[in-house]
Amino acid sequence: MARRSLPILKHLLRNPSSSSSPSIGLWSGSRSVTYMPRPGDGAPRAVTLIPGDGIGPLVTGSVRQVMEAMHAPVYFESYDVHGDMTKVPEEVIESIRKNKVCLKGGLATPLGGGVSSLNVQLRKELDLYASLVHCFNLEGLPTRHECVDIVVIRENTEGEYSGLEHEVVPGVVESLKVITKFCSERIAKYAFEYAYLNNRKKVTAVHKANIMKLADGLFLESCREVATKYPGIKYNEIIVDNCCMQLVSKPEQFDVMVTPNLYGNLVANTAAGIAGGTGVMPGGNVGADHAVFEQGASAGNVGNEKILEQKKANPVALLLSSAMMLRHLQFPSFADRLETAVKRVIAEGKYRTKDLGGISTTQEVVDAVIAKLG
Repeated sequence: MARRSLPILKHLLRNPSSSSSPSIGLWSGSRSVTYMPRPGDGAPRAVTLIPGDGIGPLVTGSVRQVMEAMHAPVYFESYDVHGDMTKVPEEVIESIRKNKVCLKGGLATPLGGGVSSLNVQLRKELDLYASLVHCFNLEGLPTRHECVDIVVIRENTEGEYSGLEHEVVPGVVESLKVITKFCSERIAKYAFEYAYLNNRKKVTAVHKANIMKLADGLFLESCREVATKYPGIKYNEIIVDNCCMQLVSKPEQFDVMVTPNLYGNLVANTAAGIAGGTGVMPGGNVGADHAVFEQGASAGNVGNEKILEQKKANPVALLLSSAMMLRHLQFPSFADRLETAVKRVIAEGKYRTKDLGGISTTQEVVDAVIAKLG
């Protein structure tokens, strides 16, 4: 019996599609190795939602539509928060503490005046010390450079964003940049840990230690110490001005970049522009206990009234950030479905918003993504 079965088994392995059996169909390679959840992992998870200002409600609404269409095991607790508020409402902070995860649209930060940034308040209140922005080429979206795949990891709680400013005498303002060993070490550890867990080969520290010898010198010293614990990952350093020049000329040389606060903002936006624009780059902010997912690079069009009136905001960045959120929540198959659908829509090129050279509305892009969900 065994001898007669052997030729049949060989035939089925060579031609898996010839059998209608679902067990044999697994040999086709259409699925990855099975993800084994723990009992109860399929229970719906609450996510705090901050639609935000300007186009924020439009793009967060897009995410809600897609999540509902794919029956993702999440539900949203929505809160009205706007950038002109003096502080983040306490009930919003409590919701994020309870749910551990938040999805956020852009919050407009008033220029000048005495109103502090609610984005910075959230990061400090929840100790979201690491900002991560993934900048990469999308198939079908033409850019000046190919092979761009950069992850910018930015310290999120100190540096120039410490908010320590005062007027010494009329006409003279002093702004303090604070760098600590503790915060520098933990962001360096996060960058190397990310590289290790994601099979990345190199971490580059961005600095200006040639001028800010003590502050950026301490940041570099911390990065060097952490680097010695990861001998399998290449480590190098680059001055921030040279970094910007290298980014726009040879971005493919970078892999993971770790930066102090202000430099990370500049580097992430530059890398996003090179790879396709801020409208398609996902990102998030994470700490030991909480995570907030949002558009990766600066949402410069948050207050663009024309885009809002025409309902042509690009939802891609927040959709991809939502895929990151689903992985963070340990729903990998839902994350893969969402990310694959978005990439298929971009690759086909039929539905694109104005920033990507198209004429589509936000809703048309969302409908196309939903149609591509597996």
